[in-house]
Amino acid sequence: MSSSFFLRRPILTAVASLIILIAGAVVIPTLPIAQYPQIAPPVVTVNAVYIGANAETVESSVTTPLEQAINGVEGLRYISSQSSNDGTSTITCTFRLGTNLDIATTDVQNAVQSALGRLPDAVKQTGITVSKNSGSFIMALALVSEDHKYGPLFLSNYADLNIVNALKRIPGVSDVRIFGGSLYAMRVWLDPRKLGQYGLTTSDVVSALQEQNVNVAAGSIGAQPAPPDQPYTFTVRAVGRLTTPAQFNDIVLRSASNGSFVRLGDVARIDLGGQDYSVENRFNGSRDAVGLGVLQLPTANELSVSKQVLETMG
Repeated sequence: MSSSFFLRRPILTAVASLIILIAGAVVIPTLPIAQYPQIAPPVVTVNAVYIGANAETVESSVTTPLEQAINGVEGLRYISSQSSNDGTSTITCTFRLGTNLDIATTDVQNAVQSALGRLPDAVKQTGITVSKNSGSFIMALALVSEDHKYGPLFLSNYADLNIVNALKRIPGVSDVRIFGGSLYAMRVWLDPRKLGQYGLTTSDVVSALQEQNVNVAAGSIGAQPAPPDQPYTFTVRAVGRLTTPAQFNDIVLRSASNGSFVRLGDVARIDLGGQDYSVENRFNGSRDAVGLGVLQLPTANELSVSKQVLETMG
């Protein structure tokens, strides 16, 4: 069909063009995206905690060894790190476009494992987290008690048990972190004067806690090899990790030849509190609050993730 056919019929041409335009507008939302270019570079974040250390110690003891190990990972473009006075170390690894994020995460994890021998024992005990996220928060939420009935400790524990896992299951969410609160922990407040009177040190207390506050396999009674007339086998259930301040008070630090004991309660005050009190959040300047920071995967859509988070919090 020649173009002169439409040139001699302008009304038909306009109607045909309008039909094509309307049909295109209708089907555009249903068209699949065959090729979606990856704009954001893949990012892997490494987090470690050195409890009680300042920023300089964290930098030299944790951040630098990890950076040296990660630096040779294939596809790595650059590394940025942050060491804080609260003992936290955050290393953000940015890879070149086109790098498979799953493979990059595995390579970083292997590099971190190779550097574990150079890290302090306190860092190994708390663990090192390797996660796939953009390194920045896309959303912040505040959890408050309207009637001031619950404090930050309760709110942070509630968020950890009931909210964080639900948000992590949202497609596109990499991690959810809690700020301004703390999980429940047993606090041991040592009295240096009493420690000196009994000739004890903090190392003695730590050793006693590690030895006596553990889960052990107590075995069984009547297991093989057993006498032929043994009809039953009984599994022994021993007390594992301690859960109350009274149980911690009874931890034995030293025994004497006359049968007396020095217990933890003799040199310390034990109570149930929070793991950390270094951060405090306020909502509207007056009410105690716990903050939730949402991190997304580098390939996720921020608007879609934010909408789903709000629907989940609903």
